[in-house]
This record gives sequence, structure tokens and C-alpha cells, in this order.
Amino acid sequence: MSLSVRAVCAFLFIVFWAAPGRVAAAHTGQDPVRAWNELALHTVRTLRLSDAQAARLYAMVNVAIYDAVNGILSRRGWPESRRHALVPADTAPAYGDPRVAAAAAAHAVLTGEHPSLTATYDAQLGLDVGFGHGGSAGQEWGARVGAEVRALRTGDGSTPNESQAGGDAPGHFRASWSGVQFRNLRPFAIVSASPYVGSGPPALDSLQYASALAEVKVQGNAAILDDAALATYTFWSLGAGTAQPPGAWIQVALAVTAESPLPLPEMARLFALLGMALSDTVAPTVTTKYVYHSWRPATAIREAHTDGNANTDPDPAWAPRAGGIGSSPEYWSGHSTFSAAGAATLAAFYCADDIPFALTTDSAAAGEVRRYASFSQAAEEAGHSRLDGGIHFRFSHQDAQAAGRAVAAEIAATALLRRHGPTHFGRCPR
Repeated sequence: MSLSVRAVCAFLFIVFWAAPGRVAAAHTGQDPVRAWNELALHTVRTLRLSDAQAARLYAMVNVAIYDAVNGILSRRGWPESRRHALVPADTAPAYGDPRVAAAAAAHAVLTGEHPSLTATYDAQLGLDVGFGHGGSAGQEWGARVGAEVRALRTGDGSTPNESQAGGDAPGHFRASWSGVQFRNLRPFAIVSASPYVGSGPPALDSLQYASALAEVKVQGNAAILDDAALATYTFWSLGAGTAQPPGAWIQVALAVTAESPLPLPEMARLFALLGMALSDTVAPTVTTKYVYHSWRPATAIREAHTDGNANTDPDPAWAPRAGGIGSSPEYWSGHSTFSAAGAATLAAFYCADDIPFALTTDSAAAGEVRRYASFSQAAEEAGHSRLDGGIHFRFSHQDAQAAGRAVAAEIAATALLRRHGPTHFGRCPR
């Protein structure tokens, strides 16, 4: 279905369900899904959260929003009611305001997780409640949902912080890195992270490894001036103080839905599916890095005389275009996992990959806007940017993308499906 047709359907959906006893028509205020995702992005930037922390937060906020909205609609006997993500609809108020419930749910998650920004969250909740109707039932229900989502995620493997020591043998990542507890992060929607853990990089003495090293030795070399490669790396670099790589895909979804708005239930479902897919790539990614503990290209190239491979040549002066070596083991690329999962989730939701959009990331040059013909095109560029920066090998990008797509496929096929009627149309789960 084209975006223009979807826009018409969204409008008709809102009008129909605004009848008595149905979902209220859109308020003149901002869409709560959009507003609270913008606040989640702001939180990640302001508090300088890691990519894993960010992905977990985006999932919690959007699962709470979805369960708050879906709970009220399910209690009204909505024909399109769906399975819950974490919080069942059993005690939801049938006549609460879904928009206020969405705002209150997100508010409860964010204030509970990051109380230092409570004043900011309170201000947005005040605006959303001011546009509400139907008394306090929606707000109370949303607050309960948000609190329950937080309770259900307590002890989920995201804390306490753990580190893995660096190694000194050939092939091993040299520095200590923190956050390795996220290898145990409990999934939101997949059954287990285990099937998605990487199978490992090619052997150091293999031709495949030598070929990959030779490629990045040129492609990511800081001594070779390439303005396009540097711009692409910078656009997708997304380090501390940005919305992080998962946040870029929240921004993609915001861009697409700004161009073609969705009704509240569908907006909430899209962002919940996306948030869960991004978070559920975390454990496979961190586990893979932890298990294989592979050295980054800079170390591999400088110390190629130790790898036992007759087809690699050392260059002690080699430096990556990115400037830094990388803060975690090389295999595999987290940018590639997140991007593949994000792109595949969006394509599954829209039943199409080739949906154009424009994007500006937090690390883009001032005023830079990039336009993409499809979700997969952006995901490929995001992952390949790590080769442009000289901080990942191609096999790590490719293996990570395959895992990200597989995580997204499991979630699309099993999560938040209709309670009644057909749930799949070809390859498009509903």
C-alpha cells in the first residue's frame, strides 16, 4: 500500500473511531507517540547513554505507550485489538482517553528511569493532559502501565555494570570495555538471543581474513583523502551525546510518519515493534563481541606480522579515518545490527522496503540532509560507514546485518498481532 493511500486510510480511521464510544479524534496538540519519542531521544542525548541503554529505553517507552493505548481499545471491544506486549488489558478503563494514557505511560517510564529530567517530562505531560478528555481514567491507567513496564524490566540484565579485560594475544581486542552485562539483557519479543549470536570471524590465517583486512586498509585509511567516505562515516558515527545508532532509526520512523501520519493505534504499534527490535539486537551483539573479543582493524593492520597470515602486511603507522580505534571488540558491528533490525521492522510494518525518506542524524554536518530510496539503502550505508571509518571489517558488517534482519523477522511474525481474524498477508504480519 502506498503512503498516500495509507494517509487516506489513517484519516478515515480517525474519523470513524471518533464516533461515540470510539477512539477520540486527533487533538490539536502534538501526537503523543511523536512527542514522547522526541523526549526519549532528548534523554539519551542529554544523559549521554550508551547504545545499549538507549535501545532499552526506547523499547520501554514505546511498549508502555502501546500497551496503554491497546489496553483501552481492547476493553472497548475494538475489532482491531491486538496482543499486549508486556501489560495485559484486563484492568484497562474502557472510557479512558488513549492519548492521555499514552502520555502518562511514557511519563512513568521516563521519570522512573531518569528522575533528573522530571521537570521536562512533567511539562509535556501537563500539555497532553490539558488536551485530554474523559476524566482521569486514561492518565491513571497509563501511569499504571508505565510503572508495570518498569517493574517487569527490573533485573533484566542491564545492570550492574560489568567490564571485560583487554587481551594481548594476536586477534584479541586490546582495551578493557564496559557494559558487557548487556549480553544478558532479557528480550522484549524474541524467545532467546542465542540463535542470533554470531558464528565468529574468519580465521586469522585465512584468505577471507586477509582480503577483508586489505579492503579496510585502503577504504578506511586516514592517510587517503576521501571527502565522501569521511562524510558518510561522520553522518552515521553517532557516539556519546547523540541519540545513538538505535535513535537514528527512531528518527527514521518519525520522518516517515511525519510525511504520512498514522492513527494513534498504528503509530503506537509501529514504534513498539521498532523499539523491541532495536533492543532485542543488543544481547546478540554484545554476546558476540564478548565471546570472540576480536581486535579492531587498526591493531590488526599495525600488528599483522603476528597474525600468522602470509597474505597480510603490517603497517605500524596506519590510522583509521574515524580517528579512534573503537571502544569495543570488532566482531561484529553494532551499527549494522541496529540498522538492519530497524530497516527490516519498518519494511515489515509497511509491507514495502522502497519507501523514500529524508534524514538528518545527530552527528551530520550542519544542515546536511540525506535522502534514501528505501529503508535497506539507509541500513547498508549506516553499516558500510564503519568500513569508511576504518573501524570494522566487511564480514562483521555482513554477519551483523543478517542477525539484525533475523531478529526483526521473528518479532514481526510473532508480536502484537491481531487477536481476531487473519494475522498475515503474505510476508506482512498483521
